Amino acid sequence: MLDTRPAKSLRGMYIDGQWVGAARNFADINPNDGSLWAEVPDGSARDTATAIEAAQRAFPGWAETKFTERARLMNRIADIWERRTPEFIAAAQTEGGGWHGKGAFEAHYVADVFRAAAAICYDATGEVLPSAYGKLSTAVRYPMGVISVISPWNFPGILSARGFAFPLAAGNTIVLKPSEDTPWIGGLIFAEVLEEAGIPAGVFNVITCSRENVAEVGDEMIEHPFVKGISFTGSTPVGRSIAAKAGAHLKKCCVELGGKDSLIVLEDAEMERATQAANFGSFMHQGQICMSVEKVLVHEAIFAEFVEKFAARAAKLKIGDTADKDNVIGPLINDRQVERVKGQLDDAIAKGAQVVVGGGIRGRVVEPTILTGVTADMRIYREETFGPVVPVIPFATDDEAIAINNDTEYGLSAGIFTRDEARALAMARRLETGMCHVNCSSVNDEPHVPFGGSKASGVGRHGGRWSVETFTETRWITLDRGGRPFPPVF
Repeated sequence: MLDTRPAKSLRGMYIDGQWVGAARNFADINPNDGSLWAEVPDGSARDTATAIEAAQRAFPGWAETKFTERARLMNRIADIWERRTPEFIAAAQTEGGGWHGKGAFEAHYVADVFRAAAAICYDATGEVLPSAYGKLSTAVRYPMGVISVISPWNFPGILSARGFAFPLAAGNTIVLKPSEDTPWIGGLIFAEVLEEAGIPAGVFNVITCSRENVAEVGDEMIEHPFVKGISFTGSTPVGRSIAAKAGAHLKKCCVELGGKDSLIVLEDAEMERATQAANFGSFMHQGQICMSVEKVLVHEAIFAEFVEKFAARAAKLKIGDTADKDNVIGPLINDRQVERVKGQLDDAIAKGAQVVVGGGIRGRVVEPTILTGVTADMRIYREETFGPVVPVIPFATDDEAIAINNDTEYGLSAGIFTRDEARALAMARRLETGMCHVNCSSVNDEPHVPFGGSKASGVGRHGGRWSVETFTETRWITLDRGGRPFPPVF
């Protein structure tokens, strides 16, 4: 029998500097074994409005806070976060179902997000423009107001921090809603850390809710008149809806969505590094990464060798409960994800795809699976999988590889392996992706870079000054010294 006692005691939602409960709670489940990880407040639209109103009240004071003090606060947050990294890593293994190494990477990355946010406080906030009339003509960035941040479950630490740290450092106030699958590591731990760091009441707020309440809470976070911008990371269908609603209200949004990312391996690639990159990119966190390798495109001259060596690597990955740090492959986050992956796998096999390695599904655990013989009529060729199943597809020419990569509605990331960097750069320019990495995996990120995609992979860019550009308003302000004449008739 499963142990159903809560493993984590939560303080509540964080609204206007206070910890508050909700009318009811919902269950936060450990995806490894289905046990209850915590009872979480099931927030409502009214709770969300209360948080937004608190953020609105706090905005003028926070926007006027000296940039040096905002920078110091960001660094204090990073210091406190670093002290709590063991706690986050353990929760990432149990609440999030991730490998210990994934949690460790994520924990240390989050600290860097806040340090990068501290750094942008010292960036230029505008520029001086030429003027035909001798004016002092300036373009200056100002914070917008309340920013809603809706974050996902797959990398909840990184993707929550990235969503709010830079807008916060720029002088905006925040209402964060983490995924119902990871409400603590994606949200409430940040409230604890920022409260300890001394964030003023109302500047940062966290709302949690169940899947049943997501629609009403999400609508409030977009449509409330005090909300000026929306930061969303998640699936493309939800992102389309959020962007459409934001557009209807003329609100700025940055949506980073799904991908169907390719790793392109040319005939002169260094084989060991390329197969390791394919293994990492396809199966890290069970393939539950927007940038995961979802198609490995391999030149026909080395196809057989590559598949053999890739399969050998995949077969060595240890599978099991991620509470054991040696288990690299754990469960998918919930049963809906399993059904999604199973449906694509069954469809591919029924239409003639061959399983090279893996293929087994036990509960929420899907074995690392490599397929060959995948064709364009299969769901797994076109749909985002978000699981540890990847096709390896041969190509004959660079043009063919580019065409296969671009044959999708998505356009997030890509990788190209070759010893010829000029050839890789020529190919990268033709790939319809927001990012491309030569001789590395499609899975790449740093806090200060422009992260985002094209086509159905999103609108806008997260990270560093690009986040600041999205979540600030540019104003043209001039000082006239009597140099501009007016028509004499006036």
